[in-house]
Amino acid sequence: MTFGAIEAWWWPFVFILVAGWIATDIWRFAGVFLGERISEDSDLLVLVRCVATALVAAVIANLIVFPGGALATTPLALRIGAAIAGFAAYLATGKKMIVGIATGEAVLLAGLLLF
Repeated sequence: MTFGAIEAWWWPFVFILVAGWIATDIWRFAGVFLGERISEDSDLLVLVRCVATALVAAVIANLIVFPGGALATTPLALRIGAAIAGFAAYLATGKKMIVGIATGEAVLLAGLLLF
C-alpha cells in the first residue's frame, strides 16, 4: 500500500493518519504502559537512555556535517565551531539550554556576517 495507491481525494488523509499517527502512538502507549514497571536504575532503562542519546547525537552530527538548504553554503568549520561554542556555553552556565542554543546561533550568525 502506497501513498498513490488509491485515487480518491480522501486517501492521502487516511494514509497519513494510519502511517503517521497509529504507527507512532502504538509505541508511545507501550512506553507509558511498560515505563511504570521498570525501575529508573535498571540496566534496561540505562540502555534505552544511552541509545536515545546516541540517536539524538547522530542526528545533530548529521545536520552539522551534511546540512541542507541555506546552511549547506556555510563552511564546515563555522558549523562545527558554532556547535562547540554552544556546547561550551551550555556547560559553563550550569546546563542552561537556552544559553547554549543562543550562543551557537550567535556564533553562526557572526561567522556568516564576517565571511
